[in-house]
Amino acid sequence: MVTLDFRTLTVPVGIARILEVILTCISFSLVASVGHSTDSFWTWCMFTWCFCFCITFLILLLEFTSLSSKLPISWDDFTTAFAMLATLMILAASIIYPIFFTCSNCGRQIGATVTSCLAFILYAIEVGLTRAKPGELSGFLSTVSGLLKVLEAFVACIIFICLEPTQYTRFAGLQWCVAVYSICFIFALVVIIFTICRLLSLFPAPFDKILIACNVLAVLMYITAVVIWPLYSFKNNPRPSWCADGGQLGAICPWNKLVVISFMTCFNLVAYIVDTFYCFRLVFFVSRT
Repeated sequence: MVTLDFRTLTVPVGIARILEVILTCISFSLVASVGHSTDSFWTWCMFTWCFCFCITFLILLLEFTSLSSKLPISWDDFTTAFAMLATLMILAASIIYPIFFTCSNCGRQIGATVTSCLAFILYAIEVGLTRAKPGELSGFLSTVSGLLKVLEAFVACIIFICLEPTQYTRFAGLQWCVAVYSICFIFALVVIIFTICRLLSLFPAPFDKILIACNVLAVLMYITAVVIWPLYSFKNNPRPSWCADGGQLGAICPWNKLVVISFMTCFNLVAYIVDTFYCFRLVFFVSRT
């Protein structure tokens, strides 16, 4: 039987989610009113706002009707992971859209950027409200290590968006880098899905030990990618002059995408290093005290 829980709409997290729904709706409505674009970055921004609007509205609806407690998933893990993912997606959209699609006289585009930035702040606040506090019992994705897993998977998605087959199929080294991104992404995704679906017991060994081993392996693999990707990508490949023109030309410049991938590879390496040290600390130090 469905019971309405008005308290879910009046607590700080509920209020934040209501405002998120409103702001993301305003963002994609303003952008849609300007017109359609086939540019992949425009598509990414529109998908981000629509996706976050739909999932946040669904979360509000399920909690308001108390149906969330009847779902066969870890609801706290799901909402925390989504809040983290939405924060990263909205942040990316709030940076990408104004760089490539706004101008000083573009009122609706500027308005969409402002509402997107406000939505990012609200999602970041939601992450802070739902994140597990020290000594608090909660799901894995509510911990720092769990949030880092979402971050690692998101950064890998940005890398995949920028990849072009014509760029990495020429050299075996670049293909190895793509394999690194894919393998590490798949593991992060498996951890997220298994945690939400409460399937961690299916792992053949203790979860924390598997997590440490995979994080160490990911660090080693990403170290090779940090060196190999720029080495093969930029060797005898100077930046084309038309890439410096800015605007939408700069947005689709293949050389610029190589730079983004290089930066995101370094960023993910740092994330995996932090994740590894945090897991080591929890398993070998905190657990003994």
